[in-house]
Amino acid sequence: MSRYVRAQPHWPIRRWVSVVGLVEAVLLLAAVAGGVLAVGNLNDARTRLLDQSGPQLLQANALSQALLNQETGIRGFLLTGQRDFLDPYLAGRTQQDAATAELRRLGALPGTQVGDDLETVLRAAGAWQDAVTKPASPGASPGVGAADAGKALFDRVRTTLDTLTADLSAARDSGRADLNGAATSLTVLLLVIAGLVVILFVLLWVWLRRVITVPIMRLAAEVREVSATGDIHRPVRGTGPRELVELGADVDAMRLRIVSEVSELEHAHELLDTRTQELERSNSDLEQFAYVASHDLQEPLRKVASFCQLLERRYKGQLDERGEQYIAFAVDGAKRMQNLINDLLSFSRVGRRAGEMTVVDTGKLLDEALGNLESVIEETGARVERGELPEVRGEGPLLTAVLQNLVNNALKFHGEVPPVVRVSAERQGDEWQFSVSDNGIGIEEQYAERIFVIFQRLHSKSAYSGTGIGLAMCRKIVEFHGGRIWLDTDVTEGSRFRFTLPALDPAPEPEPERAEQTEPLIETRTGNEDA
Repeated sequence: MSRYVRAQPHWPIRRWVSVVGLVEAVLLLAAVAGGVLAVGNLNDARTRLLDQSGPQLLQANALSQALLNQETGIRGFLLTGQRDFLDPYLAGRTQQDAATAELRRLGALPGTQVGDDLETVLRAAGAWQDAVTKPASPGASPGVGAADAGKALFDRVRTTLDTLTADLSAARDSGRADLNGAATSLTVLLLVIAGLVVILFVLLWVWLRRVITVPIMRLAAEVREVSATGDIHRPVRGTGPRELVELGADVDAMRLRIVSEVSELEHAHELLDTRTQELERSNSDLEQFAYVASHDLQEPLRKVASFCQLLERRYKGQLDERGEQYIAFAVDGAKRMQNLINDLLSFSRVGRRAGEMTVVDTGKLLDEALGNLESVIEETGARVERGELPEVRGEGPLLTAVLQNLVNNALKFHGEVPPVVRVSAERQGDEWQFSVSDNGIGIEEQYAERIFVIFQRLHSKSAYSGTGIGLAMCRKIVEFHGGRIWLDTDVTEGSRFRFTLPALDPAPEPEPERAEQTEPLIETRTGNEDA
Protein backbone atom coordinates (compact mmCIF):
# COMPACT_ATOMS: atom_id res chain seq x y z
CA MET A 1 0.00 0.00 0.00
CA SER A 2 2.87 2.38 0.76
CA ARG A 3 4.24 2.05 -2.77
CA TYR A 4 0.77 2.72 -4.15
CA VAL A 5 0.46 5.84 -2.00
CA ARG A 6 3.75 7.22 -3.25
CA ALA A 7 2.80 6.37 -6.85
CA GLN A 8 -0.45 8.38 -6.61
CA PRO A 9 0.34 11.22 -4.18
CA HIS A 10 -2.24 13.61 -5.60
CA TRP A 11 -5.35 11.45 -5.63
CA PRO A 12 -8.27 13.25 -3.94
CA ILE A 13 -9.41 11.83 -0.62
CA ARG A 14 -12.78 10.93 -2.11
CA ARG A 15 -11.09 8.62 -4.65
CA TRP A 16 -8.94 7.10 -1.92
CA VAL A 17 -12.00 6.43 0.21
CA SER A 18 -13.86 4.96 -2.78
CA VAL A 19 -11.01 2.59 -3.68
CA VAL A 20 -10.38 1.47 -0.10
CA GLY A 21 -14.10 1.08 0.52
CA LEU A 22 -14.50 -0.98 -2.68
CA VAL A 23 -11.63 -3.30 -1.76
CA GLU A 24 -12.96 -3.78 1.74
CA ALA A 25 -16.48 -4.36 0.42
CA VAL A 26 -15.26 -7.03 -2.04
CA LEU A 27 -13.30 -8.81 0.67
CA LEU A 28 -16.15 -8.65 3.13
CA LEU A 29 -18.65 -9.85 0.50
CA ALA A 30 -16.35 -12.78 -0.33
CA ALA A 31 -16.06 -13.62 3.36
CA VAL A 32 -19.83 -13.36 3.79
CA ALA A 33 -20.41 -15.56 0.71
CA GLY A 34 -18.01 -18.16 2.10
CA GLY A 35 -19.77 -18.01 5.44
CA VAL A 36 -23.17 -18.49 3.78
CA LEU A 37 -21.81 -21.46 1.82
CA ALA A 38 -20.33 -23.01 4.95
CA VAL A 39 -23.59 -22.54 6.86
CA GLY A 40 -25.46 -24.15 3.93
CA ASN A 41 -23.13 -27.14 3.97
CA LEU A 42 -23.58 -27.43 7.72
CA ASN A 43 -27.36 -27.38 7.36
CA ASP A 44 -27.26 -29.96 4.54
CA ALA A 45 -25.06 -32.29 6.56
CA ARG A 46 -27.25 -31.91 9.63
CA THR A 47 -30.40 -32.51 7.53
CA ARG A 48 -28.96 -35.68 5.99
CA LEU A 49 -27.90 -36.95 9.39
CA LEU A 50 -30.98 -36.07 11.40
CA ASP A 51 -33.73 -36.29 8.78
CA GLN A 52 -32.48 -39.14 6.60
CA SER A 53 -29.64 -41.37 7.79
CA GLY A 54 -30.74 -41.59 11.40
CA PRO A 55 -34.45 -42.26 10.71
CA GLN A 56 -33.54 -44.78 7.97
CA LEU A 57 -31.39 -46.72 10.42
CA LEU A 58 -34.23 -46.70 12.96
CA GLN A 59 -36.71 -47.94 10.36
CA ALA A 60 -34.24 -50.62 9.26
CA ASN A 61 -34.06 -51.84 12.87
CA ALA A 62 -37.87 -51.77 12.99
CA LEU A 63 -37.96 -53.84 9.77
CA SER A 64 -35.49 -56.31 11.28
CA GLN A 65 -37.56 -56.57 14.46
CA ALA A 66 -40.73 -57.15 12.38
CA LEU A 67 -39.11 -59.99 10.45
CA LEU A 68 -37.79 -61.54 13.70
CA ASN A 69 -41.30 -61.43 15.16
CA GLN A 70 -42.61 -63.13 12.03
CA GLU A 71 -39.95 -65.84 12.24
CA THR A 72 -40.69 -66.45 15.94
CA GLY A 73 -44.47 -66.70 15.37
CA ILE A 74 -44.17 -68.97 12.33
CA ARG A 75 -41.71 -71.29 14.05
CA GLY A 76 -43.98 -71.62 17.08
CA PHE A 77 -46.99 -72.31 14.90
CA LEU A 78 -45.15 -74.91 12.81
CA LEU A 79 -43.77 -76.73 15.83
CA THR A 80 -46.96 -76.66 17.94
CA GLY A 81 -49.73 -76.19 15.45
CA GLN A 82 -51.37 -73.63 17.69
CA ARG A 83 -52.83 -70.68 15.85
CA ASP A 84 -52.10 -68.25 18.67
CA PHE A 85 -48.51 -68.18 17.48
CA LEU A 86 -49.69 -66.67 14.19
CA ASP A 87 -50.55 -63.33 15.91
CA PRO A 88 -46.89 -62.22 16.15
CA TYR A 89 -46.44 -63.22 12.52
CA LEU A 90 -49.41 -61.19 11.35
CA ALA A 91 -48.36 -58.19 13.49
CA GLY A 92 -44.82 -58.53 12.07
CA ARG A 93 -46.21 -58.39 8.51
CA THR A 94 -48.00 -55.12 9.36
CA GLN A 95 -44.85 -53.71 10.94
CA GLN A 96 -42.85 -54.81 7.89
CA ASP A 97 -45.13 -52.97 5.51
CA ALA A 98 -45.04 -49.80 7.65
CA ALA A 99 -41.24 -49.87 7.98
CA THR A 100 -40.85 -50.51 4.24
CA ALA A 101 -43.11 -47.59 3.37
CA GLU A 102 -41.28 -45.24 5.78
CA LEU A 103 -37.88 -46.30 4.38
CA ARG A 104 -39.02 -45.54 0.87
CA ARG A 105 -40.37 -42.18 2.00
CA LEU A 106 -37.00 -41.42 3.52
CA GLY A 107 -35.23 -42.01 0.21
CA ALA A 108 -34.65 -45.78 0.05
CA LEU A 109 -35.85 -45.93 -3.56
CA PRO A 110 -34.73 -48.33 -6.23
CA GLY A 111 -31.53 -47.18 -7.88
CA THR A 112 -29.95 -46.07 -4.62
CA GLN A 113 -27.66 -48.11 -2.43
CA VAL A 114 -30.13 -48.26 0.44
CA GLY A 115 -33.06 -48.84 -1.94
CA ASP A 116 -31.30 -51.78 -3.59
CA ASP A 117 -30.45 -53.24 -0.18
CA LEU A 118 -34.10 -52.84 0.86
CA GLU A 119 -35.30 -54.64 -2.29
CA THR A 120 -32.86 -57.47 -1.59
CA VAL A 121 -34.21 -57.81 1.95
CA LEU A 122 -37.80 -57.80 0.74
CA ARG A 123 -37.08 -60.48 -1.91
CA ALA A 124 -35.35 -62.69 0.66
CA ALA A 125 -38.18 -62.10 3.15
CA GLY A 126 -40.75 -62.92 0.44
CA ALA A 127 -39.00 -66.15 -0.43
CA TRP A 128 -38.89 -67.13 3.24
CA GLN A 129 -42.54 -66.22 3.75
CA ASP A 130 -43.62 -68.26 0.69
CA ALA A 131 -41.64 -71.24 1.91
CA VAL A 132 -43.00 -71.29 5.44
CA THR A 133 -46.61 -70.69 4.42
CA LYS A 134 -46.73 -73.37 1.60
CA PRO A 135 -48.77 -76.51 2.58
CA ALA A 136 -46.72 -79.67 3.57
CA SER A 137 -46.47 -82.76 1.23
CA PRO A 138 -48.60 -85.90 2.05
CA GLY A 139 -47.07 -88.35 4.57
CA ALA A 140 -44.47 -85.88 5.96
CA SER A 141 -44.38 -84.05 9.26
CA PRO A 142 -45.42 -80.51 8.13
CA GLY A 143 -44.23 -78.58 11.15
CA VAL A 144 -40.67 -79.84 11.36
CA GLY A 145 -40.01 -79.69 7.59
CA ALA A 146 -41.33 -76.23 7.14
CA ALA A 147 -39.46 -75.01 10.18
CA ASP A 148 -36.18 -76.45 8.93
CA ALA A 149 -36.71 -75.01 5.44
CA GLY A 150 -37.66 -71.61 6.89
CA LYS A 151 -34.58 -71.47 9.07
CA ALA A 152 -32.27 -71.69 6.10
CA LEU A 153 -34.19 -69.03 4.18
CA PHE A 154 -34.39 -66.74 7.20
CA ASP A 155 -30.65 -66.92 7.56
CA ARG A 156 -30.47 -65.33 4.10
CA VAL A 157 -32.93 -62.68 5.30
CA ARG A 158 -30.63 -62.00 8.26
CA THR A 159 -27.70 -61.60 5.90
CA THR A 160 -29.54 -59.04 3.75
CA LEU A 161 -30.69 -57.18 6.89
CA ASP A 162 -27.12 -57.03 8.11
CA THR A 163 -26.06 -55.61 4.75
CA LEU A 164 -28.85 -52.99 4.89
CA THR A 165 -27.96 -52.05 8.47
CA ALA A 166 -24.25 -51.84 7.63
CA ASP A 167 -24.88 -49.54 4.66
CA LEU A 168 -27.19 -47.33 6.73
CA SER A 169 -24.61 -47.17 9.55
CA ALA A 170 -21.96 -46.25 7.03
CA ALA A 171 -24.23 -43.52 5.61
CA ARG A 172 -24.89 -42.23 9.15
CA ASP A 173 -21.17 -42.21 9.93
CA SER A 174 -20.50 -40.39 6.65
CA GLY A 175 -23.21 -37.79 7.47
CA ARG A 176 -21.75 -37.34 10.93
CA ALA A 177 -18.32 -36.81 9.42
CA ASP A 178 -19.75 -34.34 6.92
CA LEU A 179 -21.49 -32.48 9.76
CA ASN A 180 -18.27 -32.27 11.76
CA GLY A 181 -16.38 -31.16 8.67
CA ALA A 182 -18.96 -28.46 7.89
CA ALA A 183 -18.85 -27.24 11.51
CA THR A 184 -15.04 -27.14 11.38
CA SER A 185 -15.12 -25.30 8.05
CA LEU A 186 -17.59 -22.76 9.45
CA THR A 187 -15.41 -22.20 12.51
CA VAL A 188 -12.31 -21.75 10.38
CA LEU A 189 -14.20 -19.40 8.06
CA LEU A 190 -15.42 -17.31 11.01
CA LEU A 191 -11.88 -17.08 12.29
CA VAL A 192 -10.74 -16.06 8.81
CA ILE A 193 -13.47 -13.39 8.64
CA ALA A 194 -12.48 -12.08 12.06
CA GLY A 195 -8.83 -12.00 11.04
CA LEU A 196 -9.75 -10.33 7.77
CA VAL A 197 -11.74 -7.65 9.59
CA VAL A 198 -8.79 -7.02 11.93
CA ILE A 199 -6.40 -6.84 8.98
CA LEU A 200 -8.74 -4.46 7.15
CA PHE A 201 -8.95 -2.17 10.18
CA VAL A 202 -5.18 -2.26 10.56
CA LEU A 203 -4.70 -1.49 6.88
CA LEU A 204 -7.30 1.28 7.15
CA TRP A 205 -5.48 2.77 10.15
CA VAL A 206 -2.14 2.57 8.32
CA TRP A 207 -3.71 4.14 5.23
CA LEU A 208 -5.29 6.97 7.23
CA ARG A 209 -1.99 7.61 8.97
CA ARG A 210 0.21 7.57 5.87
CA VAL A 211 -2.19 9.25 3.43
CA ILE A 212 -4.03 11.76 5.66
CA THR A 213 -2.68 12.03 9.22
CA VAL A 214 1.04 12.24 8.40
CA PRO A 215 0.60 14.90 5.65
CA ILE A 216 -1.65 16.94 7.95
CA MET A 217 0.89 16.69 10.78
CA ARG A 218 3.69 17.64 8.40
CA LEU A 219 1.73 20.66 7.14
CA ALA A 220 0.87 21.66 10.72
CA ALA A 221 4.54 21.32 11.73
CA GLU A 222 5.61 23.62 8.89
CA VAL A 223 2.97 26.19 9.87
CA ARG A 224 3.98 25.99 13.55
CA GLU A 225 7.64 26.38 12.64
CA VAL A 226 6.88 29.50 10.59
CA SER A 227 4.79 30.84 13.48
CA ALA A 228 7.43 30.02 16.12
CA THR A 229 10.45 31.33 14.24
CA GLY A 230 8.67 34.26 12.60
CA ASP A 231 10.30 33.33 9.29
CA ILE A 232 7.38 34.25 7.05
CA HIS A 233 9.62 33.92 3.98
CA ARG A 234 9.80 30.13 4.43
CA PRO A 235 7.44 28.40 1.96
CA VAL A 236 4.70 26.03 3.17
CA ARG A 237 3.87 23.08 0.92
CA GLY A 238 1.22 20.39 1.39
CA THR A 239 1.72 16.72 0.48
CA GLY A 240 -0.56 13.72 0.20
CA PRO A 241 -4.07 13.84 -1.26
CA ARG A 242 -5.13 16.62 -3.56
CA GLU A 243 -7.17 18.37 -0.85
CA LEU A 244 -4.13 18.63 1.44
CA VAL A 245 -1.96 19.84 -1.43
CA GLU A 246 -4.56 22.53 -2.19
CA LEU A 247 -4.77 23.39 1.54
CA GLY A 248 -1.00 23.81 1.64
CA ALA A 249 -1.19 26.01 -1.45
CA ASP A 250 -3.89 28.16 0.21
CA VAL A 251 -1.81 28.48 3.38
CA ASP A 252 1.24 29.45 1.33
CA ALA A 253 -0.85 31.98 -0.60
CA MET A 254 -1.96 33.47 2.71
CA ARG A 255 1.71 33.53 3.80
CA LEU A 256 2.66 35.36 0.61
CA ARG A 257 -0.11 37.86 1.22
CA ILE A 258 1.14 38.38 4.78
CA VAL A 259 4.67 38.84 3.41
CA SER A 260 3.34 41.46 1.01
CA GLU A 261 1.41 43.24 3.75
CA VAL A 262 4.40 43.08 6.10
CA SER A 263 6.58 44.55 3.37
CA GLU A 264 4.07 47.34 2.88
CA LEU A 265 3.90 47.83 6.65
CA GLU A 266 7.69 47.99 6.89
CA HIS A 267 7.70 50.50 4.08
CA ALA A 268 5.01 52.48 5.91
CA HIS A 269 7.10 52.35 9.09
CA GLU A 270 10.12 53.59 7.20
CA LEU A 271 8.01 56.37 5.70
CA LEU A 272 6.60 57.14 9.16
CA ASP A 273 10.09 57.28 10.62
CA THR A 274 11.11 59.63 7.83
CA ARG A 275 8.05 61.80 8.39
CA THR A 276 8.69 61.71 12.15
CA GLN A 277 12.22 62.92 11.62
CA GLU A 278 10.94 65.60 9.28
CA LEU A 279 8.30 66.59 11.85
CA GLU A 280 10.91 66.75 14.59
CA ARG A 281 13.04 68.92 12.32
CA SER A 282 10.00 71.07 11.54
CA ASN A 283 9.21 71.40 15.25
CA SER A 284 12.79 72.41 15.88
CA ASP A 285 12.51 75.01 13.14
CA LEU A 286 9.20 76.16 14.64
CA GLU A 287 10.79 76.55 18.06
CA GLN A 288 13.56 78.53 16.46
CA PHE A 289 10.96 80.65 14.70
CA ALA A 290 9.11 81.17 17.99
CA TYR A 291 12.34 82.34 19.57
CA VAL A 292 13.05 84.69 16.70
CA ALA A 293 9.46 85.97 16.74
CA SER A 294 9.53 86.52 20.49
CA HIS A 295 12.81 88.41 20.45
CA ASP A 296 14.02 89.59 17.09
CA LEU A 297 10.64 90.52 15.55
CA GLN A 298 9.00 92.16 18.54
CA GLU A 299 11.93 94.50 19.20
CA PRO A 300 11.64 96.30 15.83
CA LEU A 301 7.87 96.49 16.31
CA ARG A 302 8.27 98.06 19.71
CA LYS A 303 10.69 100.64 18.24
CA VAL A 304 8.29 101.42 15.40
CA ALA A 305 5.42 101.87 17.85
CA SER A 306 7.54 103.92 20.28
CA PHE A 307 8.91 106.31 17.66
CA CYS A 308 5.49 106.71 16.10
CA GLN A 309 4.11 107.66 19.49
CA LEU A 310 7.05 110.11 20.01
CA LEU A 311 6.29 111.68 16.64
CA GLU A 312 2.67 111.98 17.63
CA ARG A 313 3.48 113.71 20.92
CA ARG A 314 6.25 116.02 19.55
CA TYR A 315 4.51 117.17 16.44
CA LYS A 316 1.00 117.18 17.83
CA GLY A 317 -0.75 120.25 16.51
CA GLN A 318 1.92 120.86 13.90
CA LEU A 319 0.63 118.19 11.51
CA ASP A 320 -2.63 118.31 9.69
CA GLU A 321 -5.40 115.86 10.38
CA ARG A 322 -4.27 113.42 7.70
CA GLY A 323 -0.69 113.29 9.07
CA GLU A 324 -1.94 112.53 12.58
CA GLN A 325 -4.21 109.87 11.09
CA TYR A 326 -1.26 108.22 9.34
CA ILE A 327 0.71 108.13 12.57
CA ALA A 328 -2.29 106.56 14.37
CA PHE A 329 -2.55 103.93 11.63
CA ALA A 330 1.16 103.06 12.06
CA VAL A 331 0.85 102.76 15.86
CA ASP A 332 -2.30 100.63 15.56
CA GLY A 333 -0.68 98.34 12.98
CA ALA A 334 2.39 97.81 15.14
CA LYS A 335 0.23 96.97 18.16
CA ARG A 336 -1.91 94.55 16.16
CA MET A 337 1.24 92.88 14.81
CA GLN A 338 2.52 92.47 18.38
CA ASN A 339 -0.80 90.92 19.42
CA LEU A 340 -0.74 88.59 16.41
CA ILE A 341 2.82 87.45 17.17
CA ASN A 342 1.96 86.87 20.83
CA ASP A 343 -1.14 84.84 19.85
CA LEU A 344 0.89 82.77 17.37
CA LEU A 345 3.46 82.04 20.06
CA SER A 346 0.75 80.95 22.46
CA PHE A 347 -0.87 78.75 19.80
CA SER A 348 2.40 77.04 18.86
CA ARG A 349 3.31 76.34 22.48
CA VAL A 350 0.08 74.42 23.26
CA GLY A 351 0.97 70.79 23.87
CA ARG A 352 4.64 71.24 22.99
CA ARG A 353 5.91 72.33 26.34
CA ALA A 354 3.47 70.51 28.55
CA GLY A 355 3.20 71.66 32.11
CA GLU A 356 2.19 69.58 35.09
CA MET A 357 -1.22 67.93 34.87
CA THR A 358 -2.92 68.57 38.22
CA VAL A 359 -6.42 68.45 39.59
CA VAL A 360 -7.88 71.93 39.08
CA ASP A 361 -11.16 73.51 40.08
CA THR A 362 -12.77 74.86 36.91
CA GLY A 363 -14.88 77.20 39.06
CA LYS A 364 -11.73 78.93 40.26
CA LEU A 365 -10.37 78.95 36.72
CA LEU A 366 -13.56 80.74 35.61
CA ASP A 367 -13.10 83.27 38.42
CA GLU A 368 -9.60 83.97 37.14
CA ALA A 369 -10.84 84.35 33.55
CA LEU A 370 -13.62 86.71 34.65
CA GLY A 371 -11.08 88.71 36.61
CA ASN A 372 -9.02 89.15 33.46
CA LEU A 373 -12.18 90.31 31.63
CA GLU A 374 -13.47 92.57 34.39
CA SER A 375 -13.01 95.79 32.42
CA VAL A 376 -14.82 94.36 29.38
CA ILE A 377 -17.67 93.13 31.57
CA GLU A 378 -18.08 96.57 33.12
CA GLU A 379 -17.84 98.30 29.75
CA THR A 380 -20.54 96.13 28.13
CA GLY A 381 -22.76 95.88 31.21
CA ALA A 382 -22.73 92.10 30.87
CA ARG A 383 -24.16 89.58 33.34
CA VAL A 384 -22.38 86.24 33.77
CA GLU A 385 -24.44 83.34 35.14
CA ARG A 386 -22.72 80.18 36.28
CA GLY A 387 -23.55 76.76 37.61
CA GLU A 388 -21.61 74.26 39.67
CA LEU A 389 -18.34 73.54 37.89
CA PRO A 390 -16.37 70.32 38.59
CA GLU A 391 -12.76 69.49 39.28
CA VAL A 392 -10.80 68.03 36.35
CA ARG A 393 -7.22 67.10 35.62
CA GLY A 394 -5.31 69.46 33.37
CA GLU A 395 -3.10 72.51 33.03
CA GLY A 396 -4.72 75.44 34.80
CA PRO A 397 -3.40 78.26 32.58
CA LEU A 398 -4.48 76.52 29.39
CA LEU A 399 -8.00 75.75 30.65
CA THR A 400 -8.27 79.31 31.93
CA ALA A 401 -7.41 80.48 28.41
CA VAL A 402 -10.26 78.35 26.98
CA LEU A 403 -12.85 79.77 29.37
CA GLN A 404 -11.51 83.31 28.89
CA ASN A 405 -11.64 83.06 25.08
CA LEU A 406 -15.19 81.68 25.02
CA VAL A 407 -16.51 84.27 27.52
CA ASN A 408 -14.63 87.07 25.72
CA ASN A 409 -16.25 86.06 22.41
CA ALA A 410 -19.67 86.09 24.09
CA LEU A 411 -18.97 89.62 25.40
CA LYS A 412 -17.51 90.83 22.11
CA PHE A 413 -20.21 89.60 19.70
CA HIS A 414 -23.25 90.95 21.56
CA GLY A 415 -26.30 92.62 20.17
CA GLU A 416 -28.06 95.80 21.15
CA VAL A 417 -29.02 94.49 24.60
CA PRO A 418 -26.40 93.92 27.30
CA PRO A 419 -24.83 90.47 26.95
CA VAL A 420 -25.86 87.58 29.23
CA VAL A 421 -23.35 84.75 29.44
CA ARG A 422 -24.18 81.37 31.01
CA VAL A 423 -21.43 78.88 32.00
CA SER A 424 -22.44 75.40 33.22
CA ALA A 425 -21.31 71.76 33.24
CA GLU A 426 -23.03 68.38 33.45
CA ARG A 427 -21.80 64.80 33.74
CA GLN A 428 -22.01 62.73 30.54
CA GLY A 429 -20.71 59.22 31.26
CA ASP A 430 -16.95 59.33 31.83
CA GLU A 431 -16.59 63.00 30.95
CA TRP A 432 -17.83 66.47 31.86
CA GLN A 433 -19.60 68.50 29.20
CA PHE A 434 -19.17 72.27 29.61
CA SER A 435 -21.47 74.82 28.01
CA VAL A 436 -20.87 78.55 27.35
CA SER A 437 -23.92 80.27 25.88
CA ASP A 438 -24.88 83.88 25.21
CA ASN A 439 -27.63 86.07 23.78
CA GLY A 440 -25.43 87.67 21.14
CA ILE A 441 -25.61 87.87 17.37
CA GLY A 442 -25.13 84.12 16.96
CA ILE A 443 -23.30 82.08 14.30
CA GLU A 444 -24.81 80.52 11.22
CA GLU A 445 -24.68 76.70 11.02
CA GLN A 446 -22.64 76.73 7.81
CA TYR A 447 -19.72 78.31 9.71
CA ALA A 448 -19.74 75.73 12.54
CA GLU A 449 -16.39 74.25 11.47
CA ARG A 450 -14.79 77.23 9.78
CA ILE A 451 -14.67 79.28 13.01
CA PHE A 452 -12.20 76.77 14.52
CA VAL A 453 -9.69 77.23 11.68
CA ILE A 454 -6.79 79.54 12.47
CA PHE A 455 -7.02 83.09 11.04
CA GLN A 456 -10.60 82.48 9.86
CA ARG A 457 -12.78 85.49 10.64
CA LEU A 458 -16.47 86.00 9.94
CA HIS A 459 -16.34 89.81 10.41
CA SER A 460 -13.99 92.58 9.40
CA LYS A 461 -11.32 93.97 11.72
CA SER A 462 -13.11 97.29 11.81
CA ALA A 463 -16.32 95.68 13.06
CA TYR A 464 -14.81 93.38 15.69
CA SER A 465 -11.23 93.30 16.92
CA GLY A 466 -9.16 90.13 17.18
CA THR A 467 -6.61 87.97 15.37
CA GLY A 468 -8.79 84.96 14.46
CA ILE A 469 -6.73 82.55 16.58
CA GLY A 470 -8.84 82.30 19.76
CA LEU A 471 -11.22 79.44 18.83
CA ALA A 472 -8.43 77.54 17.05
CA MET A 473 -6.41 77.74 20.26
CA CYS A 474 -9.45 76.56 22.29
CA ARG A 475 -9.81 73.47 20.10
CA LYS A 476 -6.11 72.69 20.35
CA ILE A 477 -6.14 73.03 24.17
CA VAL A 478 -9.31 70.94 24.61
CA GLU A 479 -8.04 68.17 22.31
CA PHE A 480 -4.70 68.26 24.13
CA HIS A 481 -6.65 67.45 27.32
CA GLY A 482 -8.48 64.53 25.66
CA GLY A 483 -11.75 66.33 24.93
CA ARG A 484 -13.58 67.91 22.01
CA ILE A 485 -15.23 71.26 21.32
CA TRP A 486 -18.03 72.23 18.95
CA LEU A 487 -20.71 74.80 18.19
CA ASP A 488 -24.19 73.75 19.25
CA THR A 489 -26.22 74.40 16.10
CA ASP A 490 -29.55 73.62 17.78
CA VAL A 491 -29.57 77.05 19.46
CA THR A 492 -31.96 79.47 17.79
CA GLU A 493 -30.99 82.63 19.74
CA GLY A 494 -27.42 83.65 20.41
CA SER A 495 -24.75 80.96 20.37
CA ARG A 496 -23.63 78.10 22.54
CA PHE A 497 -20.22 76.43 22.60
CA ARG A 498 -19.80 73.02 24.19
CA PHE A 499 -16.60 71.21 25.10
CA THR A 500 -15.81 68.05 27.07
CA LEU A 501 -13.06 67.07 29.51
CA PRO A 502 -12.41 63.62 31.03
CA ALA A 503 -13.85 63.12 34.51
CA LEU A 504 -11.60 62.26 37.44
CA ASP A 505 -13.54 59.11 38.41
CA PRO A 506 -15.35 56.68 36.06
CA ALA A 507 -19.09 56.91 35.80
CA PRO A 508 -20.88 54.65 38.32
CA GLU A 509 -22.76 51.71 36.86
CA PRO A 510 -26.54 52.11 37.12
CA GLU A 511 -28.15 49.84 39.69
CA PRO A 512 -30.59 47.27 38.27
CA GLU A 513 -34.19 48.24 38.85
CA ARG A 514 -36.36 45.81 40.75
CA ALA A 515 -39.83 45.01 39.56
CA GLU A 516 -41.50 46.07 42.78
CA GLN A 517 -39.78 49.50 42.66
CA THR A 518 -41.03 50.47 39.19
CA GLU A 519 -44.01 52.58 40.26
CA PRO A 520 -42.20 54.57 43.05
CA LEU A 521 -39.33 55.49 40.65
CA ILE A 522 -41.78 56.82 38.08
CA GLU A 523 -43.44 58.94 40.74
CA THR A 524 -40.05 60.31 41.85
CA ARG A 525 -39.16 61.43 38.32
CA THR A 526 -42.55 63.04 37.89
CA GLY A 527 -42.09 64.93 41.13
CA ASN A 528 -38.73 66.24 40.05
CA GLU A 529 -40.13 67.36 36.73
CA ASP A 530 -42.96 69.22 38.46
CA ALA A 531 -40.49 70.80 40.85
